[in-house]
Amino acid sequence: MQYIRKGNERGQVNLGWLNSKHSFSFGQYYDANHMGFSVLRVFNDDIVQPGRGFEIHGHRDMEIISFVVSGALKHKDSTGNDYTIPAGDIQVMSAGKGIQHSEMNASEDEEVNFVQIWIEPNVMGVEPAYLQKSVSKEKGMELLVSEDGRDGSLKINQQARISKLALNKGETHDLSVGTVRAFGAGYLHVIEGEVTVNNVQSDKMLRLTKGDAIGLGEKQEIVVLANDDSLALWFDLPVAS
Repeated sequence: MQYIRKGNERGQVNLGWLNSKHSFSFGQYYDANHMGFSVLRVFNDDIVQPGRGFEIHGHRDMEIISFVVSGALKHKDSTGNDYTIPAGDIQVMSAGKGIQHSEMNASEDEEVNFVQIWIEPNVMGVEPAYLQKSVSKEKGMELLVSEDGRDGSLKINQQARISKLALNKGETHDLSVGTVRAFGAGYLHVIEGEVTVNNVQSDKMLRLTKGDAIGLGEKQEIVVLANDDSLALWFDLPVAS
C-alpha cells in the first residue's frame, strides 16, 4: 500500500452544529503529512444537526462532490439551483469561475451525514455547473463520477473517477490501478462496514473499518474481501505526486 489513512487518526472539528472528520488538511485542521492524495484534496465526513448547516459562501475552480449517507441535504446556489439531496444521492458542483451556495440539513428533526469531496480541476475559469443522481442500491461496482459523464455518471473537470463499491459479507472484488492509461493512482475509502484488503503484489493484508482509507500507486492490484456488509468509494486518479 502506498498510503494508509486510519479513520480514528483523522482531524476532528466539533462546532456543536457540525461534527466533522477530515482525512486531509482542511479549515481549522492542519497536518503536513496529509495534504491530499493525487488530485483528491478534501474528504470530510460531516454530521450536521437538524435545521443547521453551511450558510451562503463562495467557491471557485474546484470540483465539489457530496454523497449523502443518511438524512437529507438542502442545496441552493447563485445560479438558481435549489435541490434536496436525499440519502443515497450524489451531487457534483463544479465551482468554475465562481459560485455562491449553501448546504443545510433539510430536516428540523434528524441529523444529516454526508461525505464532502473536493477534487482539483484540470481546467480553470469554466462556467459553474450542477449535477445530481441517485446511487443504485444494488451490490457491486457502480461508476458515479467521471471525466466524461460515461455510463450515466456525473461529469467533472478532471481526469478522475469515483465508483461505489457495495459488497455483501463474504464477497470479494478485485481492484487495480492503471487499467486506463490516464489513471496512475487509486484511493479506497470505507463508508460502512469492514473489509480486508490483500495486496496482490506483496500478499500483504490490511483490515479497514469505517473511515479508513488506502492509496495505491501505479499498477498495484488489491482484492477486497467484505468482512461485513460494506460500502466504500473507489477513486481512479492521476499519478500521485
